[in-house]
Amino acid sequence: MLTHFDSEGRAHMVDVSDKPETARLAVAEGCVVMTAATLALVREGRAEKGDVLGVARIAGIMGAKRTADLIPLCHPLPVTKVALDLVPDDALPGVRITATVKTTGQTGVEMEALTAVSVAALTIYDMLKAAEKGMRIEGIRLRLKEGGKSGRFEAE
Repeated sequence: MLTHFDSEGRAHMVDVSDKPETARLAVAEGCVVMTAATLALVREGRAEKGDVLGVARIAGIMGAKRTADLIPLCHPLPVTKVALDLVPDDALPGVRITATVKTTGQTGVEMEALTAVSVAALTIYDMLKAAEKGMRIEGIRLRLKEGGKSGRFEAE
């Protein structure tokens, strides 16, 4: 059953008022693929706009906190933790992004973790687009979710 639609097929915000508050955790991941030369700018701190990974980390945190403003049917949540791990990876080459989001509440934080990764990736692109317009944002997905009625989910 698609819970974001009422009995007449109209979109609505799901009523979670009867759900118990539980500890919630979500981890999402993705990456920005670029040339080795562009990755060198990141590693060496030579990007024209400044500290690419530091700014992307803050942007991802801000994105997680603003998810309900961006995704129409998401509940605004009091997130208790947002952490972003941005790791330069020569094998891509590019930057691997992992976001971990926690709360205690009546609904999960999967969308907040996915938004954090997405906004961090877009920020990396924005900060490096003068050097390389052909970068690719790839592989954004939910890796882990814990809490709530559906319990634990872990991607393969």
